[in-house]
Amino acid sequence: MAGPIGNLADVSLRALDVLRRADLVACEDTRVTGRLLGAHGIDRSLLAYHDHNAERVRPRLIEALQDGKSVALIGDAGTPLVSDPGYKLVRAAVEAGLPVTAVPGASAVLAALCVAGLPSDRFFFAGFPAPKAAARRSED
Repeated sequence: MAGPIGNLADVSLRALDVLRRADLVACEDTRVTGRLLGAHGIDRSLLAYHDHNAERVRPRLIEALQDGKSVALIGDAGTPLVSDPGYKLVRAAVEAGLPVTAVPGASAVLAALCVAGLPSDRFFFAGFPAPKAAARRSED
């Protein structure tokens, strides 16, 4: 599910309902998600799931789902699965025959496009550029 971008109030009612009902909330940064949950009076178990621990944590999340628990995956700012390991969790769940549901919401890419003054009827998102100039010049 998408986390709010810049304002804790920019979260959908459905997202808050899913978070309230989840047995476990997987998130990029427990501090960021903890602030969101606290602002909305939600007390849930948080588990960090990010690039640095995804290989180790993903089996635990799949096991929780197989045990019948509900797991909510939330992004820090906008929709998860875009340039983060969330897609690997979804892929593992699908491969295990587990149901996956999307909770739409904020998208950093679309928010930026909306305020850029660029034509928005067609655009291309190729991920985030490399941090070093030489690497950026060699990107396709």
